[in-house]
Amino acid sequence: MRTYLQFINGKLVPGLSDSMIEVENPSTGKIMAHTPNGGREDAMAALEAAHRAQSGWAALTSAARAEYLKKFAAVIRKNRLVLGRILADEQAKTHPLAQVEVDFTADYFDYYAGWARIYEGEIIQSDRPRENILLYRQPIGVVVGICPWNFPFFVMARKVAPSLLVGCTAVIKPSSVAPATTMEFARLVAEEVDLPAGVLNIITGGGSSMGEALASSPQADMVSLTGSVEAGQRIIAASVENVTKVSLELGGKAPAIVCLDADQDLAVKAITASRTIFSGQVCNCAERLYVHESIADQFAEKLAVAFNNVRLGNPFDDPAPDMCSQISAEHLAKIEGMVARAQADGAETVTGGARAPRGNGYFYTPTLLRNCHQNMEIVRKEVFGPVLPMLTFRDLDEAIALSNDCEYGLTSSIYTRNISSALEAVNKLKFGETYVNRENFEAMQGFHAGWRKSGIGGADGKHGLMEYLQTHVAYIQY
Repeated sequence: MRTYLQFINGKLVPGLSDSMIEVENPSTGKIMAHTPNGGREDAMAALEAAHRAQSGWAALTSAARAEYLKKFAAVIRKNRLVLGRILADEQAKTHPLAQVEVDFTADYFDYYAGWARIYEGEIIQSDRPRENILLYRQPIGVVVGICPWNFPFFVMARKVAPSLLVGCTAVIKPSSVAPATTMEFARLVAEEVDLPAGVLNIITGGGSSMGEALASSPQADMVSLTGSVEAGQRIIAASVENVTKVSLELGGKAPAIVCLDADQDLAVKAITASRTIFSGQVCNCAERLYVHESIADQFAEKLAVAFNNVRLGNPFDDPAPDMCSQISAEHLAKIEGMVARAQADGAETVTGGARAPRGNGYFYTPTLLRNCHQNMEIVRKEVFGPVLPMLTFRDLDEAIALSNDCEYGLTSSIYTRNISSALEAVNKLKFGETYVNRENFEAMQGFHAGWRKSGIGGADGKHGLMEYLQTHVAYIQY
């Protein structure tokens, strides 16, 4: 049993209350770790430490700050196997996928360390003779990062790496559902990295208490959250009084369009992977399927075979399973309820549609639903599970219109051999990302950002770096 402390002002310290969070292994139902159930007092201590450290941290050169990101990457690689096992344990994520997340997190720190000598200000032309206009890009200040349970370790790095590089300090709150890997990283940083005190603080606690305290504090200069639409709305409300900048990656309901001329085998493989990676609990993966009516029966048969061949199991099974348990009993019940309501509304279950009886875990079978219509809850609301509603279309214009008929706007995909169809979709789909003939997974050098209720701002690449900078223009007359 692992027990963790808060990481505040460079030290590992007990929470300011005796309450602890029990971290469950969803595959077994057993408790695998305890972390502090912190509240407002822990949040204020962490924010104060970050505030005190920020000016000194910003005074370092960006190259000097980048060296610490490289140290983070090195300590992750040194402990990659331990971190991978903890991540698989606390999430019921397949062990290979958990290891990929850990290794990608190390790469992410190294990627942003490489930006140290690249990001720039600007020289702007003046209307006056003997005047220079200089635009500086300066750190926004203290950043609060609130992380989700589905990719907790990587998303932590997504918030820490760019913010620390440009001179911000950070307070990170992992999800109370899956905080253990991030808290193990905090322990490693405290013990193995000579990071100046207060630059990075990592604390655990409930969203309604600690999260609200962090977001509503005048010492928070920016709040970056990855989570549900409802969580994002609460963050916006909490930040209103201080007009605090927010950056939000929220829900998704990604459409996948399969055209008449699609490579069906490629589409089946990519969509199956997209719907079953981490048991369907990924916001950017395909959540609804639009197939040309002429190939709908054939494609449904192929997809059903692929879904039936998905191997369920526990994270450390050998050979590794394709997917594991859902994150919790509550989440499993939500998925069951959405499928039951779709069935009552006329949806046909092609395959799946039920729990998978596997020990104490929260397993749900990969599920394909047909005879769905656009106004069904399961077509309009995020399932966040291995369930895919399928609809048909007559032509590309209809497919694009159906895809855009949604309150979300995170990612989308299309499968076609026709470059004109692909570009037509790219130009007309109202989503932050479109994937053509490939699975839904972004690159660290891209820009992951949603439209509509999928978020404000974004992450990754140059534009993700700019989220943590503010401008300062100097008019210099001589």
